[in-house]
Amino acid sequence: MSPNWLLFLEILILLTESSQSASKRFFTDFLQDLPTPGTGGPTFDTTITSNITGLVGKTVKLTCRVKNLGNRTVSWVRHRDIHLLTVGRYTYTSDQRFEAMHSPHAEDWTLRIRYAQRKDSGIYECQISTTPPIGHSVYLNIVEPVTEVVGGPELHINKGSTINLTCIVKFAPEPPPTVIWSHNRQIINFDSPRGGISLVTEKGILTTSRLLVQKAIQQDSGLYTCTPSNANPTSVRVHIVDGE
Repeated sequence: MSPNWLLFLEILILLTESSQSASKRFFTDFLQDLPTPGTGGPTFDTTITSNITGLVGKTVKLTCRVKNLGNRTVSWVRHRDIHLLTVGRYTYTSDQRFEAMHSPHAEDWTLRIRYAQRKDSGIYECQISTTPPIGHSVYLNIVEPVTEVVGGPELHINKGSTINLTCIVKFAPEPPPTVIWSHNRQIINFDSPRGGISLVTEKGILTTSRLLVQKAIQQDSGLYTCTPSNANPTSVRVHIVDGE
């Protein structure tokens, strides 16, 4: 066989191998971008709540659940300043209060915010790196509950009448599990020999806790403090005065 034919065969073999290699790379890249057969592309689980309320100074978590993610990545973006916060399990912000949370093979992708502040309120978007990207918005509202005692900060009660103190808790994301009353910095004992002391608490959008002290005497004067378990305490000073 002539040298020219040998050269031609070598070139043909190289072209064939190169073509096969390119084809393999093409199909590998192409197949990686395809969803798993029978599952469809990535989607968000919209049953997960998209309205989150958190407390000032506490930790709050924003979670999105992604199905059929494949080889895509999930990111969290803050809408207020279009700031990329997390990509996958990595955090991309200098604010150390923010952190990406994800367990391997799980569908939940969580943005954790520690020591939440009022300025953290707003829209956050969970994004999937499809082409074009798709996103799911979550609204975060950071609130600071307010506690007040009706008629405070000073109350004058006639001796022998009933002390009726009503504590109201509002703007809390949920009713406080407990409301504790104290008198002069001592937790009130409803089984004390003094007797005649009762508490009625109603929980809802507004939580009210009503402290009743019957047949007021001078020893009942002083500072009464209402302390909800999820809000700041507030106090009222009671003065027992002689009736007319």
